[in-house]
Amino acid sequence: MPFRSASEWQQARSFHHSRYGPELLRLRSDRVSVCLPARNCVATIGQIVERLGRLRADGLIDEIVVIDANSADGTARAAERAGATVHSESALLAELGPVLGKGDAMWRALSVLQGDLICFIDADIEDFSAHFVSGLIGPLVELPEVDFVKGYYRRPFRVGEVELADGGGRVNHLLARPALAVFYPELAGFHQPLAGEVAARRRLLERLPFATGYGVEVAMLLDAWGSVGLDGLAQVDLDEHRNRHQPLSALSAMAYEVLYVIAERLARAGRLSELEPGPLLGREPRTVEPPQERPPMASLR
Repeated sequence: MPFRSASEWQQARSFHHSRYGPELLRLRSDRVSVCLPARNCVATIGQIVERLGRLRADGLIDEIVVIDANSADGTARAAERAGATVHSESALLAELGPVLGKGDAMWRALSVLQGDLICFIDADIEDFSAHFVSGLIGPLVELPEVDFVKGYYRRPFRVGEVELADGGGRVNHLLARPALAVFYPELAGFHQPLAGEVAARRRLLERLPFATGYGVEVAMLLDAWGSVGLDGLAQVDLDEHRNRHQPLSALSAMAYEVLYVIAERLARAGRLSELEPGPLLGREPRTVEPPQERPPMASLR
């Protein structure tokens, strides 16, 4: 029976990663690919791939792929040494022109990933643990009706010697969650719509368009909901996520793209008329233009 409210869904489809130990992955019949879009992550990528390699050696996952954004710090070499298959994002579907951001890299990754279940993991996670993967894949193995899973977690924020236990995820707290509560109240139960940790069935991902930049995570959530409904979605508490933070001045571009993809989907549904956004102008020469979108991968075949 469909969920009647966001709170009902939140209670029924919010899980803790401890529910899904690595042994659960032994029950799967589908192949599992773990994909890490990476840009200048040499400080963390080796450790992440090594720990994923233990899961692969134990037969719990099948494939570890790093999609490297032409990193200048040796990320690709470190990932290969640790045991990942590495693709340069610009070499994937090169006939489509330059890569337009993280979302474009994730979309292009579908052309080389072999798994039936695909798990996207950020490549800059510090102190990475295998429970990120087992937790995200768990609902897909346990619940056949679930097609799309997002992670959520605490994000400590450090400035010098001062650390705020849950001070990270500023765009998530100040823009994404309030916007969903106002415009898509059915999705208000998601704690972190902008989380980069996502697992989904390939058959769903190939039906979705991909926003090319920072808006990819919220766009995937909205489009997955539009495709499979609230019943097909779940979220998993991954405890804590430590990574590098962008300065406040850099968050305007991220917030702009997140807001844009939300507004664009409202316009497509006829709920917002005359959407003609201008570029985001800053004090510096850089101008942020409205993000582009890649079509569903299945439409290319």
